[in-house]
Amino acid sequence: MTIRFGTDGWRAVIAESFTFENVRLVSQAVASYLLDAAESDGGPLEIVIGFDTRFLSDRFAAEVARVMAANGITAYLARADAPTPAISYNIVHKKAAGGVMITASHNPPRYNGFKVKAAYGGSAPKHQTQAIAQKLYSVHEPHGVNLMDFKLAEERGLIRKFDPAWPYYEHLTTNLINMDIISNGELKVVVDSMYGAGRGVFREILSRTHTRIHELHSDRNPGFGGIHPEPLGKNLRELISMVQTENAYLGLATDGDADRIGAVDERGNFVDPHTIMALSVRYLVEKRKMSGAIAKTISSTLLLNRMAKKYGLVLHETPVGFDGIAQLMLNDDVLLGGEESGGMSIKGHIPEGDGILMGLLLLEIVAEAGVSLTELIADLQRTFGPTCYERHDIHLKNPISKEDMVKRLVELAPAQLAGESVIKVDSYDGVKYHLADDSWLLIRPSGTEPLLRVYAEAGSEEAVKTMLEKGKELAGV
Repeated sequence: MTIRFGTDGWRAVIAESFTFENVRLVSQAVASYLLDAAESDGGPLEIVIGFDTRFLSDRFAAEVARVMAANGITAYLARADAPTPAISYNIVHKKAAGGVMITASHNPPRYNGFKVKAAYGGSAPKHQTQAIAQKLYSVHEPHGVNLMDFKLAEERGLIRKFDPAWPYYEHLTTNLINMDIISNGELKVVVDSMYGAGRGVFREILSRTHTRIHELHSDRNPGFGGIHPEPLGKNLRELISMVQTENAYLGLATDGDADRIGAVDERGNFVDPHTIMALSVRYLVEKRKMSGAIAKTISSTLLLNRMAKKYGLVLHETPVGFDGIAQLMLNDDVLLGGEESGGMSIKGHIPEGDGILMGLLLLEIVAEAGVSLTELIADLQRTFGPTCYERHDIHLKNPISKEDMVKRLVELAPAQLAGESVIKVDSYDGVKYHLADDSWLLIRPSGTEPLLRVYAEAGSEEAVKTMLEKGKELAGV
């Protein structure tokens, strides 16, 4: 079978594996899982379905709704493309059994995806996706896929189109963001939605404030205008240029389904997710007087470790991916959870990466401070730094298995790196060498492609470069 579930559902190339037939098969597997779960716990038989701006995403979402309706499950189908976190929040708002988001997030435009969401408004845990994957093998027997005519399903109330925006906006602006602070800041902001599902969202939310918004790439373009819809510095050249041209206070960028955030300061420098997370923790603790644990992935900045120590907060470190963070947010008192790739969330919100929320929070931070983002970052580094961070992705010509690579890296663990003693070695997600001065080197082989990621963070660029080169040497590349 060509359908393979990852940590956040299923992704594949459109018209190769990601076809209407396969989308219906996966939808039936999800429906069967929900029906079985309802029999055991009496849960509601309603589901929320959303989609992004990719080619045929709206049509794929409609097919999901048809399958759900044919199985007696009421499908709330978004009227238009919407951010993943908006769909996820509406699952909780409507008290639905779960959700489906048709999106391939930050992947290139030839891909689409099928994200499965749990009743708590975050990615379905591994045991649920495994159960759904098992259902796939029995979909063909004895009846195959159940499918209802769309209009008939609407007439019977089994498909209900809805607007996910306003409950989500109200939650953000009432419970999580101080709109008065943002408005009083009278900020000028450039927003790049990268042709994704975040288009127009900041403008709508901030329309009744004194914030001036200049939008980039907010029209619908399934090819993403030839850009890669991931908010990394190399993909944000137009945003960087426009921030400088418009003399804006800062720029914000969201990925294809707006669950990730990136930023640009007023000088046109890319502000990475590590810095956004650190600025957010500092603000939440020092200005809002909030508390709670910090949950971060193994590849995220040591600034958060230093903050946890200073503020007396518990620090959790998880494997790469937001699923581990989501579980901590559900089961622990987490102030902020985030990952290197830009997925973040805060206390009081659903356990889901949310680029819209974190973009608004960054605006609040800048507006409240009354100084530039550059100044805020410089002060952050003076207080908790210095830190320099870099990651190299290496394509392997003769890859060995992930298990063998990890074994090799543990066995070859050096006593020193960049003049500092190695005091600890972790191997639960790749191999991470912790150094005496709290700098670190992480080497992570991909489990799905011939790729090796080498990360390093230290107090100087020279130390980072030395560690990266040593990492490549240890890995034999």
